[in-house]
Amino acid sequence: MPDYGHPLRFATFISPANSPARRPVELAQHSERLGFDFVTFQDHPYQSSFLDTWTLLSWVAARTERIGVSANVLNLPLRQPPAVLARAAASLDLLSGGRTSLGIGAGFYWDAVQAAGGRRLTPLQGVAALGEAIDVIRGIWDADVPGTLNADGEFYKVHGAERGPAPAHEIPIWLGAHKPRMQDLVGRKADGWLPSLPVMEPGGLPKGNAIIDDAARAAGRDPREITRLLNIFPDQQTPEALAQMTLQDGVSIFILASDDLDVLERFAAESIPAVREHVARGRK
Repeated sequence: MPDYGHPLRFATFISPANSPARRPVELAQHSERLGFDFVTFQDHPYQSSFLDTWTLLSWVAARTERIGVSANVLNLPLRQPPAVLARAAASLDLLSGGRTSLGIGAGFYWDAVQAAGGRRLTPLQGVAALGEAIDVIRGIWDADVPGTLNADGEFYKVHGAERGPAPAHEIPIWLGAHKPRMQDLVGRKADGWLPSLPVMEPGGLPKGNAIIDDAARAAGRDPREITRLLNIFPDQQTPEALAQMTLQDGVSIFILASDDLDVLERFAAESIPAVREHVARGRK
C-alpha cells in the first residue's frame, strides 16, 4: 500500500500500574520531555493492579503541558453509556487545550467484563455496538447542530439528549482492530486504525489497509483521511524496517510499549531521528 503522506509522529504506551501509583505519571512526563507526541495507556477496568485509565488520563493531562493523551484502547462495554463517554472526552479535551484522542475497542476479556457488570457480546455484536457508539459520540460533540440527539440503535438508544460540549479540537477516534469486520468499521467511521504489531499475522498491515481503504471508498471517504497507527515493542524492528512501514504501509504514528525509562530515552535519541531520516529520504 502507498504512503498516505501523514506527518510522522511517535508515542509511548505505558502500563497503568498502581504501585507505585505515580510511576505512570512520571513516565508520561518523561515522554513529554523526550519529545514524544502522545502518551497512551491500556484500559482494563476489571484489573485491580491497574489505575483507572480515564482517571489517569485526566491526571496526566493536568501534569503535562504539550503531549497528547489517549487510551490504547478503551474497553467500550465498561465505558458506558457512549453519550457520557463523549462528554468525558470533550471535557478532557477542553481542560487539556485540545490534547485528547479517543482510542476505543469493541471489547475484550469478556469473562472479566461480565464479572465487572458489563454485557457480554459476540464479536459481531461488539462491532455493531461500537459503530452505534461512534455515532452517538459524534452526535454529542456536534454542539452546533440544532435540536437534541436521538438514536434508536439495537444497543444504544438516545432520545432527546442535549448535545455538547464541543471539544477543543476535532477529537480523532482510533479503533483497535485486527479482524476484517473491525477494519471495515475503521474505514466507514473512524479516524485511525490502531493495531498491535506483536499480535498481527504476517502481511497484516497491507491486508488491513486494503479492507479499510475499500470500506472508506464505499462510504464516500478518502482513505487518506484515516491515520494508521501501530503499537510496537522495544527492539522489535530496526529504524529501517519502521520507515518501510511508513513508506509501504502508511503507518505514521509509532507507539512504543515500554515502562523502562532507559528504553524510552534510547528510542527517542537514536531510533526516532533515524526513522525520520529514512522516511524523509524515501519521500523525496
